[in-house]
Amino acid sequence: MKKIVLTGGGTAGHVTPNIALLPSLKESGYEVHYIGSYNGIEKKLIEDIGIPYYGISSGKLRRYFDLKNFSDPFRVIKGFGEADRLIKKLKPDVVFSKGGFVAVPVVLAAKKNKIPAIIHESDMTPGLANKICIPSATKVCCNFNETFDLLPEGKAVLTGTPIRKELFEGNRERAAKFCNLSPEKPTILIIGGSSGSVVINNAVRESLDDILAKYQVVHLCGKGHLDQSLTTRNGYVQFEYISKELRDLFALCDLVISRAGANAICELLALKKPNILIPLSKAASRGDQILNAKSFKKNGYSYVIEEEELSKTSLINAIRDVMVHKGEYIKAMEESKMSDSVGTIMELINQAANSKI
Repeated sequence: MKKIVLTGGGTAGHVTPNIALLPSLKESGYEVHYIGSYNGIEKKLIEDIGIPYYGISSGKLRRYFDLKNFSDPFRVIKGFGEADRLIKKLKPDVVFSKGGFVAVPVVLAAKKNKIPAIIHESDMTPGLANKICIPSATKVCCNFNETFDLLPEGKAVLTGTPIRKELFEGNRERAAKFCNLSPEKPTILIIGGSSGSVVINNAVRESLDDILAKYQVVHLCGKGHLDQSLTTRNGYVQFEYISKELRDLFALCDLVISRAGANAICELLALKKPNILIPLSKAASRGDQILNAKSFKKNGYSYVIEEEELSKTSLINAIRDVMVHKGEYIKAMEESKMSDSVGTIMELINQAANSKI
């Protein structure tokens, strides 16, 4: 039986793609272990599904001044020592990293112990953690062709992001019943990110009269962002957060309005859902969502509204345009080379496991 160590953490986006690989890894006979931080979000997510979990020390490497910059390097060094001991103990055939700072010591320890490591970069431009890991990686999985120019020749592979199998198993009627909506009327799903987006929430609610004239709306508005005055609005339903029912909501919806996080947009691509992307502004991020959205627009997968241009008028116009041309968006997504991310990544994992450094 071959062994694999999965790593990645800090946010759910650094964990769920690893979880999406688990069924195929088990079918291929891999013994799976996970290395994450002591108490990060990845610990509960992985332990809940019964995968052996090992915590190591983790520190964030910042480009800006912070007092923790003086202590976190020691946490990283400690984490490297712990990861090195775990790699020696577990003796994996391959390491797969989804990123985050906890993955840095694991990938470096794999290199030290001559274990091939494959890393995944979700965004168009690699983040700092993956920049540190790239020299130690045998392959770098990417979501965008534009990333190839930023990586060493021969390392980049266009794979897309692994998508959980259950997302493809949604049921439109079940979602309609759950939301008390009609399965026949066109439905728009709005996803503002796990913490919600005040800007998107406000624009949607200001536009409800116009939107509800033609469509139903399922609004995932984030924790603390429910509007109690709209709870009885016919055709409109809102939730702070949805977990297992998300697959059904995707099956119900005809259009998705979303932020442009890499994992989220890769799910939309895999599900072939016409979409409007509203990337997080550069003022509130390093600008990766803007680049992600521009790439998807260029490939014909998405309609994009910059956050600074979001208004009732721009939103209504975008909805009208996408619904008129939704067949063109679906056709472009069907022609994407990232239709089988799990299969492509499994090929890389098997190749690496069968030919250690």
